[in-house]
Amino acid sequence: MSGLVKNNIFGSSGSVLEAAGGLSWQPVVTASTVTVEAAKGYFINTTSNACTITLPSSAEAGDQIILIDYARNWGTNAITIDSNGLNFQGEPDTYTVDYDTAGQSLNLVYSDATTGWTPSSDIVNALEPVAPATQRGLFAFGNSSSNVNTRNLINSSGVVATDASGAGTARSGLAASSYGGDKAIFAYGYVSGYVSMSNLVNNSGVVASDVSGVGSGRSGLGSSAYGGDKAIFGFGSTGSYVSLTNLVNNSGVISADVTGVGTARFGITATEYGGDKGIFGFGFTASESLTGVTNLISNSGVVASDVSAVGTARRYAAAASYGSDKGIFAYGNTSGGGNVSMSNKVSNSGVVASDVSGVGTAREHPAATNYGGDKAIFGFGNSGSDTAITNLVNNSGVIASNVSGVGTARDQLAAAGYSYSA
Repeated sequence: MSGLVKNNIFGSSGSVLEAAGGLSWQPVVTASTVTVEAAKGYFINTTSNACTITLPSSAEAGDQIILIDYARNWGTNAITIDSNGLNFQGEPDTYTVDYDTAGQSLNLVYSDATTGWTPSSDIVNALEPVAPATQRGLFAFGNSSSNVNTRNLINSSGVVATDASGAGTARSGLAASSYGGDKAIFAYGYVSGYVSMSNLVNNSGVVASDVSGVGSGRSGLGSSAYGGDKAIFGFGSTGSYVSLTNLVNNSGVISADVTGVGTARFGITATEYGGDKGIFGFGFTASESLTGVTNLISNSGVVASDVSAVGTARRYAAAASYGSDKGIFAYGNTSGGGNVSMSNKVSNSGVVASDVSGVGTAREHPAATNYGGDKAIFGFGNSGSDTAITNLVNNSGVIASNVSGVGTARDQLAAAGYSYSA
């Protein structure tokens, strides 16, 4: 409060100034530029763009400003400090000052004209929350002499349920991924031509009706989660083989085509690894050559150039994450038309291991997804005829023998995880 102190035995009369109430925190900043003031704190959200922060043009010793990485995105879109004519850590403002570490916060304090502004602390919040893993999964769509839109739910113990009524246009050659943490999306494929429509799956496993397509219609593509709550579709055939990709935000909205990186190919597959990254792998190229090359996906959805092949080159394999931070490719079709059941593990740093002897029926065009938090399942496919058998994968990446099929035998389907609830 403020007021007057009258004469008293403890001291002289005078004014009582209003007590300082600490920093004044401002609304979240999303703009690409902002001018800040002393005695204020700012949450800087660089999800959509980098941000240049202009400090006051004059300051007094003890002036303080705090800046916080609101959405842990400074590592993707950095902030740049413009010290506006004053020194920053003893250097003039002609020097470039960037902060590009996710989760960082800065406590800037002004000392004097010589040193200027100094970060009294520039800590990184290491305790980054980790979303719970999805517990359930589903197989959906595919071809069984004709295209179907049936789905088969997978519970948190890896048990596959009988057919559930389909939703959306029956099609084959599509891909699917988790998104938004506990939901899934199926998209693209082939009907009587290439399509780009999608179908969202809520966290109860209900497949919604068609959403108008975005991006180039195609089939034989792959899809993976990335960034903790987003997804990416990539590669495939539009009539010719492509390497373009389409990002999916955490609301399930698919973006327009992104120019492809890596060898254009068809019959590819993909999986998440490392908790927030992904990997595309295998397939065959425009020259009809089988390949085992892979392309890593960063936690911001950027696809890297080709990584040399490890393991037997093949097409029409499937892949899923397991063990909470690793992945596995398995099954497929090799040169000469031979189906295989071999697998290749992916480490939590995205390194693909050499072939592991196959378990279960060799087949092409199966689908795979994670389930139960840290396990995976491969299911369906064609072994000379369509099948509905499944193979569970434990949290060490070991594939189990066949489990008798449930549901309509088919191939060219897709699978994804959903639901935090077991």
